[in-house]
Amino acid sequence: MKDRSNWLTAAAVSVFVIATGTFMFGKMTMNIKSADIRRDASGGIGKALQSYSAECIAGRKGWISAGSMISDAIRGNTVNGVYVSDNRLIDADISKRGSSAGCAGSINGFAGWYDGAVYIAAVPTSSGVYGDTVPSYIMKTTEKQQIDSFYSQLDTSIRRIDAYNILKMMSDEHIYFSSDTKWTMYGAYCVYRTVIQKLGFQPVSYDKYNIRHVTGEYRGDLYSRTLYMKCEPDILDIYEYPEGTKVTSCVSYSNDGKVSVCSLYDTDALGSEDMYDLYLGGEKPLVRIRTDVNNDRRLLVIGSRCAASFVPFLTQHYSEIAVISPEAMNKPITSLLEPNDYEQTLFLIGIDSVESENFKFIEMRELS
Repeated sequence: MKDRSNWLTAAAVSVFVIATGTFMFGKMTMNIKSADIRRDASGGIGKALQSYSAECIAGRKGWISAGSMISDAIRGNTVNGVYVSDNRLIDADISKRGSSAGCAGSINGFAGWYDGAVYIAAVPTSSGVYGDTVPSYIMKTTEKQQIDSFYSQLDTSIRRIDAYNILKMMSDEHIYFSSDTKWTMYGAYCVYRTVIQKLGFQPVSYDKYNIRHVTGEYRGDLYSRTLYMKCEPDILDIYEYPEGTKVTSCVSYSNDGKVSVCSLYDTDALGSEDMYDLYLGGEKPLVRIRTDVNNDRRLLVIGSRCAASFVPFLTQHYSEIAVISPEAMNKPITSLLEPNDYEQTLFLIGIDSVESENFKFIEMRELS
């Protein structure tokens, strides 16, 4: 009975979409090739209608929401490659991610000429931790398999940290956003506790932090692909340690050498299109942070976007932290800084980012 109701709902919404689209755009024709029809047979009419509305019809957001309703009814809660579970959106299209061999090769190349100790934590997205709620026929390759494969390609001198199992064990906690693939700041804290011990320090106790909820209106990358209105917006947090050490300077560097003052938390980003830029102000080739920690310890962090909300925890332990974003770079790493000035390097990379071609700049050195 429920299946029949779903089909009737889908049919009704489909008629509404087609009829209204015809009325508004009578001169437009729906040109669906035979290849699209074959793909539609396996992917569902909702996907075809959604694609059509996204490309051809004004008012895209309203039409994708309608497409989400259709896909929800016909395709067993999968909309535009995103699986809609009871309480979150999950990226179910991770099979299209590229090979990690290039990234692994670049990290190996960096470790080959770098004088310090190299650590790496490959961070799963929410799909890795909650992917078991997605039917296996939809997501055939797990992120755990991808991380294991990635780690197996790394040189034995590189010290691997198991972020996956830490997060998997904490899956009942608020460690990932419900509308985004990225971890929350609490998820980053859970991994920080292990990472910082590997780096030689004791973690700051959770109860030492004051936590501010700076917005409850964050909607992430998975929401933007579905516009699924039943998904509640997420909260973005700021962690502050009043009794801890202080940041004395925070400066960003662009590829062309431009220097700008920045901060660990850019609250102006809360009024932007991407609120996640709250953390470090978004992706920049280099951010250099100095603190009043009096130990002359220096750390180089090379990370994808998930690293931005992790870095604030590190400031309690190092006098200087340099944060490199490979995906924002377009020249060799040594054009920005000298890695051997830093005694340790931590790679903190989202498993969804390992196919980025920009990691090649990590192993490259400027010719002297």
